[in-house]
Amino acid sequence: MFIPFGIVLGVGILFFYCAWRRASRHVADATGASRPAAGLSGPFWRANFEQPARWLAVRAANARVVQAALNLHRPTACSWEKGLAEAREDKLFICPPMAGWVLVVGSGLPEALEDPDRCYHFLRALSRKLGHVQFFSVSRAVNHHCWALLERGRVFRAYAWAGETLWNQGRLTAAEKEMSMRCFDYAVEQNPLGIGEAMAANCEKVNSLAGRWSIDPGAISPEMWRGQGIVGAFSQSKPH
Repeated sequence: MFIPFGIVLGVGILFFYCAWRRASRHVADATGASRPAAGLSGPFWRANFEQPARWLAVRAANARVVQAALNLHRPTACSWEKGLAEAREDKLFICPPMAGWVLVVGSGLPEALEDPDRCYHFLRALSRKLGHVQFFSVSRAVNHHCWALLERGRVFRAYAWAGETLWNQGRLTAAEKEMSMRCFDYAVEQNPLGIGEAMAANCEKVNSLAGRWSIDPGAISPEMWRGQGIVGAFSQSKPH
């Protein structure tokens, strides 16, 4: 007696669920609710646009201009998916322009935390060609970080920390002050515990600083993944 009743009840619940799903779709279509772009949501999004270790933000409306300034070897137009995958293999991916900015990501970028002099010369040379250039680098595992803002070859603001202050140039910007970011002078002795807490806090704010200055790569939505970017490697000569 209970078995037939259970079957009838189960079928009724199934029909109710299907009717509810169909009605929900009609409501979404009628209200114009946004849907993720095909192929740009779920596992693809998480796997392919993870937080970059370092990136450039260039004020530009044309990715080709940035590509020419970087002098990439064998530049190739490609999708976001392919470009971001190859950017992990010592190459650079130049993203399509977004809101007046062009982002450049990839392990091929100079690392200010390992060779600040090389990074300094690279950024100055690039800024002379492109004008407004920003650079960000962050390693949350050890709380190392760097940010720099240049205009026409001049360093307007830069700070790099890797166990000690490697680069501190220019005055604190309004965004740094408002976000209570801590920047130490060269060879200044501080409470090690206090420094660790301050540097960890800085690391957590690097992306927010990027968002204040230009674009936070961690906040790019799937809807912004439009068009093709450019992937390539530096030529045999040094990037600077």
